[in-house]
Amino acid sequence: MNPRQVVSRIGFYTFVAVVTGFFALPMLWLAAAPFDANPGYAPRVPEKPTLQHFSDLFENDLTMGSLWNSVLLSVFCMVLVVASAALAAYALSRVRIPGRDALLYVLLLLSSVVTGTAAMVPIFLMIWKIGLLDRQFGVVLVLSGGLLPAAIFILKDFMDSVPRSYEESARVFGAGPLRILRDIVVPVARPGLATIAVWTVVNVWGSYLVPFLLLRDQDKQPAAVVVRTFYDEGGGAQLGPISAFSLLYSIPVVLMYLFVNRRYGFRLHGGIKS
Repeated sequence: MNPRQVVSRIGFYTFVAVVTGFFALPMLWLAAAPFDANPGYAPRVPEKPTLQHFSDLFENDLTMGSLWNSVLLSVFCMVLVVASAALAAYALSRVRIPGRDALLYVLLLLSSVVTGTAAMVPIFLMIWKIGLLDRQFGVVLVLSGGLLPAAIFILKDFMDSVPRSYEESARVFGAGPLRILRDIVVPVARPGLATIAVWTVVNVWGSYLVPFLLLRDQDKQPAAVVVRTFYDEGGGAQLGPISAFSLLYSIPVVLMYLFVNRRYGFRLHGGIKS
């Protein structure tokens, strides 16, 4: 290589190292601070390793209960989004209606422009009017409704990739639409369904504003909301409990990602070609 290429290569690897370090430092802090008796803001090897922070969390019914609430909200939203998006995407893929593609783009555009923050006042009033305020079912409906347009848009490509000859063969043997969807379409579109499932869980798992506004009872609030309780009256962060809780909070999503990625893989485009 000539000197210019050497300098360019050194500059590239330096940039990559800086970016990697930028993202690695928080991970190093998260791995070390929960076991440090007196954690600071900078990552360091614990001088006095301890499990006291975890012990305090396990004795706190509010924090451990919030993790269970996060699991419930995430699972119910995942089931509702994946099932509804699969049905809607299959219908839009197979039924020829005027303006079908325009409808998909409009739904996706509106879901991006009209965010949850901008729509929280009408959403709050609507949930209050129908009697779902301070109920987890209301939070599931709001979060799922916000995620559905993008989920339908992504899954439609997988539905389009399923050869129609498969469905025609199934109809010859008397299979109905739901049977075809379950036995023919879903197995082919499984990577897309897995991607939508993990994407839904991640979005719901980290959601703060909607549960904070719609759930008044702390016993019903998820972990993303309850973490605010780890601050003292002066607004100072209690780094020990926060770091330990953050580590526990991140483990379920990481395990789910690794399992789904190993079992199904992740793709954002169709399954097979005819």
